Amino acid sequence: MKPPVWLAFVLSAGTAFAAPAPAAQTEINHLLDYLAKSGCEFNRNGSWYGSKEARDHLNDKYQYLLKKDWVSSTESFIERAATQSSISGKAYQVRCGAAQPVASDAWLKAELSRYRQRK
Repeated sequence: MKPPVWLAFVLSAGTAFAAPAPAAQTEINHLLDYLAKSGCEFNRNGSWYGSKEARDHLNDKYQYLLKKDWVSSTESFIERAATQSSISGKAYQVRCGAAQPVASDAWLKAELSRYRQRK
């Protein structure tokens, strides 16, 4: 079982991370924009939200994490901001059309892989 994200925040509070490199910032922005344009729904804490609301929520978390220097890569963004609720620890999910919901981290990592292959 994976520990909740908030525990990682507490444990890493004394550890500073470098800000993400420009390439990682570009990838993170791509993932946020991809989510917003996807038209998919995003589940957090038991409620479904539209893709633009989801993007705004994850971007708010990202901005908070940047201020704390807690995002050093695209993968750390996904892990710390886009995997589960920082408050409840419940996993986020993405549902596109009639497809079954999938874990948000898997959905974002799949798009990240596609994005990197295109470069």
